Amino acid sequence: MPGARTPMSDPADPLLALVRAFARDSRLAIAPETIGPDTRLETDLGLDSLGRAELNARIEQGLGIELPERALLAATVAELRALARARGATGTEPGPRPVPAVDAHAGVPEQAATLLEVLDWHCERHGERVHIHWYDAEDRVHPIRYRELAEGAARVANRLHGAGVCAGETVALMLPSGPGYFFSFFGVLRAGAVPVPIYPPARPQLIEDHLRRHARILANAGCVAMLTEGAAARVATLLRLQLPALGAVLTLDGLERESCAFEAPAAAPDDLAFLQYTSGSTGAPKGVRLSHAELLANIRAMGEAVAITPEDRFVSWLPLYHDMGLIGAWLGSLYFAIPLVSLSPLAFLARPRRWLQAIADHRATLSAAPNFAYELCLSRIGEQQLAGLDLGSWRRAFNGAEPVSAETLERFAARFARYGLRPEALAPVYGLAEAAVGLCFPPPSRGPRIDCIDRERLAESGYALRVDCDDPGAQRVVGCGRPLPGYRLRVVDARRAPLPERHEGLVQFQGPSATRGYYRNPEASAALIREGWHETGDRGYLADGEIHLTGRVKDLIIRGGRNLYPYELEQAIGALRGVRQGCVVAFAARDPGQGSERLVVVAETKERDPGRRALLRQRILACAGEVLGAPPDEIVLAPPRAVLKTSSGKLRRGDTRARYLAGRIQTTPAAPWWQLVRATLAGLRGRMLADTGTLPRYLYAVHVWLMLALIAPPCWLAVALLPGHRLRWAVVRGAAGVLRRLVGVRLAVAGRERLPPPGAPWVLVANHQSYVDALVLAEAIGRPLCFVAKRELGRNRLAAHFLQRLDCVLVDRFDVRAGGAALAELRARLAAGCPLALFPEATFRVRPGLLPFRMGAFSLAAEARAPLVPVALEGTRALLAGARLFSPRRGRVRVYIGPALIPGGADWGAAVALREQAREWIESRVAGG
Repeated sequence: MPGARTPMSDPADPLLALVRAFARDSRLAIAPETIGPDTRLETDLGLDSLGRAELNARIEQGLGIELPERALLAATVAELRALARARGATGTEPGPRPVPAVDAHAGVPEQAATLLEVLDWHCERHGERVHIHWYDAEDRVHPIRYRELAEGAARVANRLHGAGVCAGETVALMLPSGPGYFFSFFGVLRAGAVPVPIYPPARPQLIEDHLRRHARILANAGCVAMLTEGAAARVATLLRLQLPALGAVLTLDGLERESCAFEAPAAAPDDLAFLQYTSGSTGAPKGVRLSHAELLANIRAMGEAVAITPEDRFVSWLPLYHDMGLIGAWLGSLYFAIPLVSLSPLAFLARPRRWLQAIADHRATLSAAPNFAYELCLSRIGEQQLAGLDLGSWRRAFNGAEPVSAETLERFAARFARYGLRPEALAPVYGLAEAAVGLCFPPPSRGPRIDCIDRERLAESGYALRVDCDDPGAQRVVGCGRPLPGYRLRVVDARRAPLPERHEGLVQFQGPSATRGYYRNPEASAALIREGWHETGDRGYLADGEIHLTGRVKDLIIRGGRNLYPYELEQAIGALRGVRQGCVVAFAARDPGQGSERLVVVAETKERDPGRRALLRQRILACAGEVLGAPPDEIVLAPPRAVLKTSSGKLRRGDTRARYLAGRIQTTPAAPWWQLVRATLAGLRGRMLADTGTLPRYLYAVHVWLMLALIAPPCWLAVALLPGHRLRWAVVRGAAGVLRRLVGVRLAVAGRERLPPPGAPWVLVANHQSYVDALVLAEAIGRPLCFVAKRELGRNRLAAHFLQRLDCVLVDRFDVRAGGAALAELRARLAAGCPLALFPEATFRVRPGLLPFRMGAFSLAAEARAPLVPVALEGTRALLAGARLFSPRRGRVRVYIGPALIPGGADWGAAVALREQAREWIESRVAGG
C-alpha cells in the first residue's frame, strides 16, 4: 500500500505488482502479465534513466523503503527484488564514513623517473599508509594501502607472465573502476607490458557499436591479452573472434592465490607507460603514446599549478579508463601522496548527491568532473537531500573534458553557496590526451572568468570583441586558464602564423608531456606535430594570456561566409521540452544539388504524436533563429540512441553525421541479441580469412549452406502449391531428412509409440537448443504439428507464407490484445485435433542447461484436459548453436519422446504441476547438454 511500510519477508509479489502497474500506466510495449523476475528493465521494458528513476520512486513509495542508488542500474526485476529485500532488512541507506586522520606525510618522490619507481618509493617509506578509500556497491569503504597496491600488482604481473605476456607487449584493461583496476594497471607495468585502458560494455543496445570500436582499438594496439571480469568477459570472447592476436582473456578470479614475488623487468623513463586512446568524438580513436617521463612531467606541472599540499584530499567518481580519472585523479594523488576517495561512476550517475556527500564527509579539497556532472547535480538533487551538507573544504572544483558552460558555473555557484561552496573554488580547465591530460589551469585562488563577446563579429571576422554581458547579441565564453608551468600555447591562422590576442584561430601547444605521436599511425602523427608545435584540434582565442575555446576544428560549420559552432545551439535545443537533453547534434552536410553546406540538426525525442512533433519542430526552428540568427536547413527528430556518444559522454558528431548521410539516423538500434549475432558473424568472417588452419570446418559449413540453398526453394514451392495439410508436412519431413543425410548428421528416435493416436488433441513441449530443433522434431515425430513461434519469424513475406501454409501460429509476446487472439486460435487448433508443438523456454543459449519454462503450453493443456508429451532433444546444440551460426558441425541427434502426462485439473495448479513433471522428465534426459 502506498505510504505504508510493507513487511519485507517476501517482497517479490508486491514488487512485481508495482512493476506491472508501472508498465500498464506507462503504456510500455509489453503485456504487464508477462513481466516476471527475469524481465530486463532496459531491453524488455525499454526504460531509460528517467523511466528507471520513476519506477524506483514508485517502488520506494509502495514498499515504504529507500532503495540503494545502484537500484537505478539493476538489470532485471529479480535484481530490483533482491535490492528491495536487502533494503527492507537494513532500513535506510548507509552513508559514507569520514576517513581517519591521515598519517604523517613523507614527501613526494621528486627523483622518481617511472610510475613503478613512484609506487616503490611510497612502499618503502609508508607502505601501510592508506592510499585509496574505495566505496563498493554497498557503500562500504575499503582502504587500499600502498603495500597492498604493490602486492596486488605483483600478483597480476605473475598471472600475465603465466599467460605468456612478454615485456613490451600491449595488454587491454576492460575493467570497471575499482580495486581490480588499480591492481591491473600497475600489474601490467610490473610485467613490463603496456596497459591499454578501454571501457567495459554498459548498454546492451549499443553492444555492436561497442565491439566495432574496441576491435579497431585493439587491432591498432596489437593487444596480446586482456584483463576483464564478469559479463565483460563474454564480450571479450567475441572480440577474440575478430582479433587472432588477442591470445589470452584473463579475469581476476582467485587473484589472492597468485604469488606476489614477481621479479619485474626494469623500466626506463622513455618507455611507454600506457596507450591513451582518444575519445573519438571527432573521428576514429587514436592511441596517444605516453612515456613514464611525459606522464610524470604533466602530473608535477598540474601539482604546481594547483599549489597542492599534504593536507589535500581528492574525491573522484571519474572512470579510470578516461585520462581525467586515471591521470588527474588517481596517478596525481598517488604521486603527491594525498588520499584518494574513489567512487564508482555508476554510483554518481545513479544518485549525484553521493559525489557531494563524499566531498563533505571526507573534507575533500579537490575534485573534478565534466560540465554535465555539475548540471546533473543541479537538476537531480532536491533541496531535502542537501540538509547538513558542508562543502566549505572544497577549494578546487575542476570543470573540464568537455565544453564548459558559463550558465552552469553561475547556477552551481549560486545554489551551493549556502552549503559552504566558495565561488572561487570553481575552476574551468583545459586539457587533452595528447598532452597527457592537463594543459591550462586558472590561478589557484581565482574563480571562473567569463568573457562576453559579440557573436556576429566572431562569426563573420573571427575577432572576439568584448561587449556588455547584457547585450542581446553577446556570446559568453569561459576562460580555461593559462598554460601549466613549462608549457606554451599559441593561436595561429590557417597558414600557422601566430595571431594576436582576441583573434580566433587554431590552438597549438608545446610542453614536456607532449606526446611523440600516435601509436602505429604515422599519417595521424605527421598531421599532429608541425614545426615543433602540437595541433589540439580546437579553435579559440587568447585574452589576457588565458585561453578561451570556441569549438572543435572538425565541428566548424561555414555557412554564408560565417563560422558557426554547434555547441551553443545544441545546448539551447537540448533545453527544450520534448528534446532529450544532451542528445542533440548540429553539423554541416553538403547539398549535392547546390554544392554548398547545409546546417542539419538532429535531436532525439520520445514524442510520437504527429501534432506534438510538428510543434516541437517549430520550437527548434525558433530556438535556432535566436541563437544563430538563421534557421537550420533540416531538422531531424530522431528516436533515442540515434545520437552517438563516446565512453565519456561526448557527442560523436562525425559518426552521427555519417549515419545521417547513410540514411540510418531514424533507424532504432537492433536488438542486442541481433547485434551480437552480427558481431559474431563479422568476427567469424575475419577469422576465416585469417585462420587457414580451420579450413576443413569452414568448407563443411559452405557445404551445409549450399545443400540448404538447393533444397529450400523446391520445398517452399511444394508447400506453397500442394493442397492438404498432410501433404505439405510430408514434403517438409522429406526435405529435412534429405538435408540431414546430405550433411552427414545421424538421427535416433526413441518412444515414438508413446504418441497419442492421430486425431486426438495433445500438446508437445521440447527443450530448445538450436535453430534446427523444429526441423528435427518435424522429422522425428512423423506427423503434422502446429508449431507455436514468435511473431518476428513472420516479418519476411516468404517465411510468413511458408509458416502459414504449415498452420504455424505466430504469437506476439508484447501485445496483450494480439496475445489474446493467438490464445483463442491455439485453443481452436487444439480442439480440432491439431497437436500443438511449443518450446517453453522460448529461446535458447549456447551454454548447456535448461532455461525457465513459460506457462503457456501447460495452461493450454490443462484447460483442454489434453495430454502433454515431453520431448527431449540431445545433440542439436553441437550441430548449430547461436554463436556458431556459420560453423555447423557433423554429429548425432537423439530425440526422446516421453510418456503422455495427463492434467490433474483445469486450474493453474494443474498447469504448474504439468510444467514441473515435464521439466523433470526432460532434464533427466539432457542433464549434460
